[in-house]
Amino acid sequence: MIPLFILSLLTFVLAAATIPSSQLEALPDIPLSCSTPATIPGFNRTSLPNPFVFNDGRPVRTVEDWACRRAQISALVQGYEAGFLPPKPSIVQANFTQNGTSATLGVTAGFSNTTISFSSRITFPTTNAPAGGFPLLIAYDGLSIPVPDGVATLIFINDALGQQNSLSSRGKGLFFDLYGANASASSMTAWVWGVSRIIDALELSPHTNINLKKLAVTGCSRDGKGALMAGAFETRIALTIPQESGSGGDTCWRLSKFEQDSGDVVQQATEIVQENVWFSPTFDQYVNEISVLPYDHHMLAAMVAPRALISFENTDFEWLSPLSGFGCMTAAHTVFQALGIPDNHGFVQAGNHSHCLFPESQNDQLFAFFDKFLLNQNANTSVFTTNGLFNGTVFDVSQWIDWTTPRLRRS
Repeated sequence: MIPLFILSLLTFVLAAATIPSSQLEALPDIPLSCSTPATIPGFNRTSLPNPFVFNDGRPVRTVEDWACRRAQISALVQGYEAGFLPPKPSIVQANFTQNGTSATLGVTAGFSNTTISFSSRITFPTTNAPAGGFPLLIAYDGLSIPVPDGVATLIFINDALGQQNSLSSRGKGLFFDLYGANASASSMTAWVWGVSRIIDALELSPHTNINLKKLAVTGCSRDGKGALMAGAFETRIALTIPQESGSGGDTCWRLSKFEQDSGDVVQQATEIVQENVWFSPTFDQYVNEISVLPYDHHMLAAMVAPRALISFENTDFEWLSPLSGFGCMTAAHTVFQALGIPDNHGFVQAGNHSHCLFPESQNDQLFAFFDKFLLNQNANTSVFTTNGLFNGTVFDVSQWIDWTTPRLRRS
């Protein structure tokens, strides 16, 4: 007898195989008529919300529709859990210095009355830069994955923008020095803002030999949550690689609650807001009634589409909500399928390794995404695997995903 999790996976893989890969690289502009409220009063749904339905219940039928729907999801994530993500400020300045393969990128950003400054270390490959410059991997707080030859790396000290030591860190960091300690933004939102300013600074520094069309972001654990958030909100990132991000990352709040209610010891929403300041204080009022959220993290991950996303999870750590990770990314995958780009989304869930220690056995799957989306090489990125070790709890796809995946075309 084939386990249910494999049957559900086969269903989605076969559906993806029937949709020819498109050349979709970016979404069209958001129409002015697109309504993007921050909350939807009266919403209540225990299964995962349908990503292919607008806030008012109309179906999403085209790529243009998805551009609006994505904007709606962005507003909802900010309204309920992330807090407001400010746009580019009026002042952004860059200072770039290089010595051999090492460089420092300084960023000054803010307004006429207040600015902040921070810097990041860049390490370049020892080879000559290709036409267009080197691809760049932005790594939250340090590298936890292997990086192929030919890719530059930038270490983003995210704690400097928004502290995350404990609940007492609320409102502390450079971002809050600029926008105020009472800003609704979470620390992860502050980090997204910082990544965007780094990219702004790179755009102001063409002599860096960085290819701005080949940017990636990664991080592990809490930094994996942040990397996914950055990839979702910052559309200039071509490849997003969250690693073992667990609850608040590539898992869904509803599914993590289901795991906890089933007897598994996982980090669900009620606990995570008591641990740190990764989420806006606004989120506190919703964690005991997750069904009122008109989105879940399958839709946060789907905001990356049509850009590339591969996430890695570790079933050895029950705390990371392994069933939730698989089910949530299974739901997110339907959006990539609908856009005709299922190979732009990968998921790898295994065990037998320490937390944030990337196993060599996963190098080929990781490097395929680097090759295809950063290094302009042919590679097979059709990967969506799990070992199915969910502590005896069963993921029933029909219980959580009740929509039919449409085929979104340009109108």
